[in-house]
Order: sequence, then C-alpha cells, then structure tokens
Amino acid sequence: MNSLTDSVATALQLIVALDAGLLAIVGRSLLVSATACALACSAGLVLGACLGVARFSMRPVLLTLLNTMLAVPSVVVGLLVYLLLSRSGPLGFLGWLFSFKAMVLAQALLVFPVVAVLTCQAVQDAQDKHGEQIESLGAGLWLRSLLLAWDERFALLTVLIASFGRAISEVGAVMIVGGNIEGFTRVMTTAIALETSKGDLPLALALGLVLLLVVLALNALIALLRWWRDRQEGRVPGTELPTPLIQGAS
Repeated sequence: MNSLTDSVATALQLIVALDAGLLAIVGRSLLVSATACALACSAGLVLGACLGVARFSMRPVLLTLLNTMLAVPSVVVGLLVYLLLSRSGPLGFLGWLFSFKAMVLAQALLVFPVVAVLTCQAVQDAQDKHGEQIESLGAGLWLRSLLLAWDERFALLTVLIASFGRAISEVGAVMIVGGNIEGFTRVMTTAIALETSKGDLPLALALGLVLLLVVLALNALIALLRWWRDRQEGRVPGTELPTPLIQGAS
C-alpha cells in the first residue's frame, strides 16, 4: 500500500512540476493524434456526407466495408501498415517505418471509418428530413451534401471530438509501426505500457492521469456542444437521451 501511495505521490509531483520528459511524450501524443484526425476527418467528412445523400449501386458495398473497418482491431491495422511500409512492402521506399509519419498514417486509418460512418448517419438523417425540399430547389449532390452537413454541424463537431479521443487512446497500431522509440515515437499509451512492464509506475501513472484528463476534457466538450445545440434549437438542455458513439449506417 505504501508503494502504491508513493507511486501516486511521485506521479502527481511529475505533473505539477511539468516534468520535461512527461511534457515531451504528451506533446508528441497530441501532435500525432491531431495530425491523424485532420487527415482522416478531411476525407471522412466528405465521403460520409456524400454517402448520406447519394444513392448508387455500390453504396451498400461501401457502407458495409466502412462498418467492417470499425470492428477491425487496431493491432491488425498496425500490422497492415507495417507490411505496407516495410522494406519489402509496396511503400517501403518512403522510409516511414518507425517514424512520426507511420504513426499518423496508422491512426488516420483507424479514425477514418469512424468519421465517415457517423457523418453518413448524421447527413442521412438530415436528408430524410429536408432532402426532398432542398432537391426541389435544384440543389445538386455537392450542394445538398454541404447544406445538410451544415445543418448537422453540432453532431459533426461531436464526431470530430470523438475521433480525436479514439486516436489518442489507441496503443496497438502506433506501437507496431512507431516502435516506441524514446524521444521520437513514444506516445502516452505506448509509454504507459512500457513503463508498467519495466516497473516504473510513477511515470506510467502520471501519463495515465494526463490521458484521463484529456479524455475527460473531450467528453466535457461534447456535453457542452450538446447543451449549446439544445439551446440553439429551443429544446430543454439535458432532456435528450444519450446515443451510442458509433452507429451503423444503412
């Protein structure tokens, strides 16, 4: 018990003192996840909005693939990226393996289907409500997608925040493709796993507390956005039932 108490006390000291090693790992984690989310959201929002509006023969196939990608374990994504970037892989000439870029690519591939599926669901719901009216005014596919996405902007902001939380809490893929190299590719989740296995509990606890604070801040921001949306739409804040984070798109 004393050992646990001492570890927690030391962890809090590292956080309060803004330990340089701790800050470096936290900063790298935030940068990797933010970059991955920016790339994944740029493509996922566009694809999801278009799938929410468009109707074509391959749409069910694309939605099935995206929903399947949601269930793929992160270590499998890491393995696929590793095979692509290895010396014998098709992208081996890039030299990205065990680098910042490899971790960004792995996290972007993990986040992309989440953004695309949730965006598709939100825009599809808006299409069912207002699609025919907008189409009757002569709006084409791209304009309808843009208008309906804007109509669901609060939901899409929640999607973006949730995608960042998905990225920053991931461990398997970034450990495989990043190598967990100190000072270069070590992020919060991989550092927690390594330091725990080494028995360095204070640093692992400090990183775990920081990660919990980041996730708490993201969830608080999501709650604030929902409250703001309810106020804007004239609903009583807090009366809406919670919805699952990831929903299938039909």
